[in-house]
This record gives sequence, C-alpha cells and structure tokens, in this order.
Amino acid sequence: MQSKFNFFQHWYPLSPVQDIDPKQPTSVTILGLRLVIWKPKSSTTYQVFLDQCPHRLAPLSEGRVDTQTDNLMCSYHGWQFDPQGICTHIPQIENSEIVTKNEKNLCAVTFPVRQENDLLWVWPDAKSAELASVTPLPLSPQIDANKGFVWDSFVRDLEYDWQTLVENVTDPAHVPFAHHGLQGNREQAVPIPMTIEKSTIDMIEVLLERDLGRTIITFQPPCRLEYAISFGSSGKQLGLVTYCIPVSPGKSRIVAQFPINFVKTFHHLIPRWWVHIMMRNPVLDGDMILLHQQEHFLQQRQYVETWKTAYKLPASADRLVIEFRNWFDKYCHGHLPWSEVGISTLENSKINDDRSVILDRYKQHTQHCSSCRGALRAIQRLQVVLLAYSAITISGVAILPDTLRVKLGLTLIITALLSLAAYTWLKFWLVPKFYFVDYVHAKK
Repeated sequence: MQSKFNFFQHWYPLSPVQDIDPKQPTSVTILGLRLVIWKPKSSTTYQVFLDQCPHRLAPLSEGRVDTQTDNLMCSYHGWQFDPQGICTHIPQIENSEIVTKNEKNLCAVTFPVRQENDLLWVWPDAKSAELASVTPLPLSPQIDANKGFVWDSFVRDLEYDWQTLVENVTDPAHVPFAHHGLQGNREQAVPIPMTIEKSTIDMIEVLLERDLGRTIITFQPPCRLEYAISFGSSGKQLGLVTYCIPVSPGKSRIVAQFPINFVKTFHHLIPRWWVHIMMRNPVLDGDMILLHQQEHFLQQRQYVETWKTAYKLPASADRLVIEFRNWFDKYCHGHLPWSEVGISTLENSKINDDRSVILDRYKQHTQHCSSCRGALRAIQRLQVVLLAYSAITISGVAILPDTLRVKLGLTLIITALLSLAAYTWLKFWLVPKFYFVDYVHAKK
C-alpha cells in the first residue's frame, strides 16, 4: 500500500531572518494557513502563531508587541499572549484567576519554529510538535561557510501554484529561452541528457553530465529543490537552493539561496538590493507570465485529459518534469491538501492579463525584503535632496549680486542641472525597478 504524502508535517522556510521586521508582527501564508511572525523585544527568537486571536478570530498580525509585558497584544480587545501562546491578560475580565483557570481554552495556536542557515523555519502542524522536534530541517549542504561557500538569500511571492513552481525549477531546458540574456542564450541551447539516480517518496535525484562538469539536481519534497554544479576537477562550485512554498491555490512563494565558493569578493562588494533588482527579479519576471498562463491552460485541459496527454515530453531534458509529475500523482493524487484547511479549489475562470499585477515587484518582493525596502527609502530621500538642491540653487543664482553671479553662477547652474539629471535617472530608471518592469520576450 503506497503512502500518502503529508504536506503539513514538514519544515518550511518562511523568510530570510534578515528580512523580517522585528518591531512589528508580520503576516505570512503557507498551505492556506495565515500565520503571524513576531518577536519579543527581549528575545532573539521569532515566534509563529496562527494569525487568529482565540477571542473572536481577529488577525494578530494587526496587533503589537506590548512595551511593558513584551507579549503579543491583539489590537481588537487587548488580549495578550506570551511566546508560548498562553493568554496572560484579558482587560475585560475583572478576576484574573478566570484567565488562569481557562488557560488551555484561551491559548493562541502556536507552531514549532527554528532559525538556521539564515532562514526562519516553521512546522505548519501544531498538533505534531513532538514529531517536529525529531525531524531534521531540509538544509542544503552547500549553505556552509566552513566549506568555503558564501551566499545570499531572496524571497518572492509568485502568481502561480506550488506544483507549477516545482515543475519549472526542475526544468533547466527553459533557461536559455525564458532567461535569454540573463542566464543563457537561446542560440546556444543544447540537449540536456538526464539520468534519474533515485526516486522515492522522500527524494528525487537527477544527474546531468556535461563537458564543463556535472550537475546534481535534488528534490526533497515538499520544498527543497537544489542544483549543485561542479566545474571539473577545479573544485569550483556554485548552486541554486530553492524552497518552493505552497501558499494558496494559484499562489506560491520561493525562498532561494545562491551559494558559490569562488569569486567571493564580488559577493561582498555588490549590494544585495542591486543583485535583487538587476538579476533575481528579472529572472522571475521572465517566467511569471509564461507560467501563470500555462497553469491556466493545463487546468482547462485536465477536465478532459491528464498532463500525460496534455503535455508532449519527448526529450531527455523533460525526464525530471515527468518524474515530479509521477511523484505528485502517486503520493499526492495530483492535488495539494487545500480541502484540509477549508479552501475551495475551483479554478479561476480567466487569465489575469494585467501585467502590472502579475509582475508587481513591490508587493511580491520589495515589501518583504529589508535590503530593497531600505534602499528604496534611501533613494526616495535622495530624490528629495536632489530636487530641493536644484530648486534652491537655481533660485539662489537668480538673486545673487552681479559680481557673484559672474563668478559662481555658471558653476552653480551646472551642479543644479547635474542634480536634476540624477533625480531624473533615479525617478525614471532606478525607482521603477522596485515596483514594476514589464518583461516582453519578443523584445529580448
């Protein structure tokens, strides 16, 4: 009898720790469960609760960390919860003993959490904390400074389902085309022979042998999907470590890390936010509309046929996609467990053609990323300074005495124009990269 895969009894990364705002509660969704991340000011460890106050189900993510008790306070009626989820205070109750006696019924729902490899992890099954304590995190062996690796982390919400995300990352053959000019060249696309080394309920492993070296692709369900790339006998290695997070029907989140053990100086010199807006986001933009629409078309076709006939998969490069789809059918019956959290899986009736929504970098990434948030704030302040300097300088030159205007006027006007040019560059070229950049494959 084949086992059924339990999506809830696994560890998932919610976010890079550095991107979580420690000053206020943050909401995040995984497997249809809306959670709240928060941290007592006196603690270094984040907590994750169900984002519902047990009183009347108001969102705890709209609450605050009380400055006196260091507990999470619901903003609806002021109930407070300590890091273990125990209700410590109800302002509307005269006798505090009532709270103590009914402690178990008044608790917030808490989830096991871990902080490791720069990520905050959650176990989204509150009832199996004991199992969580003995289950190892799905960590990458490449995220290890002792082995000479450096890495950066990235997170983005995506406008397509978890199964579409996994299928896409298991497919290296799309890279020269979907990411032409960024990660590949469509004129240099070649066959990709794949060998399935292992395939079980807990692991799929694939080997790619090439002239330049070898690549091992590992899928550790439900979320770790990793490329380990070695270059011959040189010892040089780089990787792509992705964690594919199911959010809700038609929505997913990717948490990615990019380890490398050579040219490490560039890693330290290039600002994280610059890498995000110039490389990480454009790569995901290149996939987004393709996958959003592909997913819709597959859903339509699955009313009358399965993926096995809807897809045409003749190449060796398709082998891992086939292996994943077979795994999903065998152990998950081709479905994610949305019904277990009360979510309907009725498909959307139409494709979203609003590119500004599908490619909304601000909502999908910038607001979640501390580096990009900070850079955007700094750039916006700089814009104000540059514009003010230009206006004040030009106005000041106009009222200078003639002798000073002759001596300083030209220099001041030039600096004002340069300042205005810098403001224009920031406003029309740099700032939009934090919000929305259209990706048109026909123009690439």
